[in-house]
Amino acid sequence: MYGWQGIWTCADKNIKEYPVSELLFPVLFMLFFVCAEACILQFTRRQNIDWLDIIFNLNSGHIMLWFFRCLEVLCYGFVLEHFSLNLFEGWSAVGVWLFTLLAWDVGFYWLHRLHHQLRLLWAVHVVHHQGENYNLSLGVRNSWYSSLTSIPFFLVLALAGVPLSVFLAVSIVHYSIQFFNHNALTPTLGWLEKVFVTPTHHRVHHLNNKRYADTNYGGTFIFWDKLFGTFCEMPSQEKLTYGVKGRKPSLNPMQESNLPFLQMAGILKTVRLRHRQFDCSILMTGVGAILLFALVLGYIQRYGYSIDNVGAAQSLLFILLAAGSVALGGISEGQRWGVMMWCLVTLSLPLLFLGYWGWNHVYWVAVMAALAAHGIALTYGLGRRSKRGISEPV
Repeated sequence: MYGWQGIWTCADKNIKEYPVSELLFPVLFMLFFVCAEACILQFTRRQNIDWLDIIFNLNSGHIMLWFFRCLEVLCYGFVLEHFSLNLFEGWSAVGVWLFTLLAWDVGFYWLHRLHHQLRLLWAVHVVHHQGENYNLSLGVRNSWYSSLTSIPFFLVLALAGVPLSVFLAVSIVHYSIQFFNHNALTPTLGWLEKVFVTPTHHRVHHLNNKRYADTNYGGTFIFWDKLFGTFCEMPSQEKLTYGVKGRKPSLNPMQESNLPFLQMAGILKTVRLRHRQFDCSILMTGVGAILLFALVLGYIQRYGYSIDNVGAAQSLLFILLAAGSVALGGISEGQRWGVMMWCLVTLSLPLLFLGYWGWNHVYWVAVMAALAAHGIALTYGLGRRSKRGISEPV
């Protein structure tokens, strides 16, 4: 009944009215707090931080997760435009907001619970639970397809008539609270523990024990778990270990996002462990990850949720960002193909966008030039040592 162009048009006219700053700043703050917490744990608390794990967590969803988030917003806008029941006509703004805050959260509860109970959805959610270190970076560790499988659970809000701007704003509020609940620094929070999901509650959910992982599904309010019988207190006698029993996850986001589906389909049962060909310094890998993330922020600033009239520049930037995240995974695992792919990506960016398309804003120039320099330096062995202990080019 509706062509794709019609879908894009009806959804996108509302998306363009949404301030880009309200999309960009939460992501920017998230990056800042992830790095700040890791530094506090490393240098103040004197904990041994697995920096490669943090790099993977930041690198896991990345631009692919943003793409499917755009698709989620597209579907929401389409249903709102064509099938809304307009249940909130005559409601005050406060009433709409309060309804959406509660309805979004109960929708997330069931989304989360079914992602643990249905095999297909668990193949998406398992990436988040494979993290073995509980810190803020775990809050952004996700499969590429996390937003895609969220779509059916939130379309009911569009059907009811919740405005897109309210849906997006409430989503940011709830996701920010969920992000906070992955931090490693917050103690128990007194009476707040009785109303809200807190880091203490959510740590139980991430324990490497199915008895606990199948509890505390709530995102913001803990009373959903109490109402539906899935609440669990923090165990007092057991050693707290996080993650999922079984194989140790790789550092390649493409592999981790797709392997569960290949295994479920019987296409691939086991993964051969690759011999590490070199060691790359944490500083060198981390700088590359931060620079690539800075480019993702630039993508969000330039394009936001807009998905109409996607041209060659936007498509190529998306592809190179996705390829860069995969290359960083290869570098983290000490694979030469990762270095070669990283060099290709980082040199293509300035050649295409600064040279061919003439993007001359200082932000693009600075980030792409820094990425190119990083790619060249890494290719020639800076910060990288072979297993023979000799720094060498690829």
